[in-house]
Amino acid sequence: MSREYIIVRFEKDGKRFEILADPDKVLEYREGKKIPLSEVVYGDFIYKDARKGLKASPSDIEKVFGTQDTSKVMHEILVKGEIQLTTEQRRKMIEAKRKMIITYIARNSIDPVTKKPVPPARIEAAMEQARVSIDINKGVEEQAIEIVKAISKIIPIKMAIALLRIRIPGDYASKVHQTITRLGEVRRSQWLSDGGLEVEIAIPAGLQGDVIDRVSKLTHGSAQISVVEVR
Repeated sequence: MSREYIIVRFEKDGKRFEILADPDKVLEYREGKKIPLSEVVYGDFIYKDARKGLKASPSDIEKVFGTQDTSKVMHEILVKGEIQLTTEQRRKMIEAKRKMIITYIARNSIDPVTKKPVPPARIEAAMEQARVSIDINKGVEEQAIEIVKAISKIIPIKMAIALLRIRIPGDYASKVHQTITRLGEVRRSQWLSDGGLEVEIAIPAGLQGDVIDRVSKLTHGSAQISVVEVR
């Protein structure tokens, strides 16, 4: 096979099932990114031993997964299976997952003293100091929560949500309404008598600056934005 691939293995009831997957896309798929299955897996085969080219029997697939729908079976293997890697593949995937975790923490945390986002470089340095380990088979969010606990002993940091109140003038309200409400979880939305719109949205605390900048650009600086609380 010309392209690099990894094996994802799923074992249950004494049976082993393996599929071949793209090493650059399998992590994103497991984290819930909407990627077509055809871009993540190689071929339509479900193996019992991929290296030997031995295919799993339809009866074993039916018994373990309750279906012979290849797409459903492959999805379950991708999500629940263990990734089999060479040393170099493991190094690359751990580094990729580390970056995903750092990005997640930077977006969802703040310095509890200043109430400002914590720069990714500072998070990474604290992770190195705390000697945290990355598990490629565990989700980003699950590991991020544990890592924040570990590095909070080194730097002031906590996971947090910010509640923003946004008041949009009537000239822009109808145009940007849908876009604004997609920026976060809408807690309150009210059309005003002058045609304007007031919305309260909850967002990851680390994204306050990004969201404020986005709203300002959409309304050419005319929106009134305030931080109601950060918790």
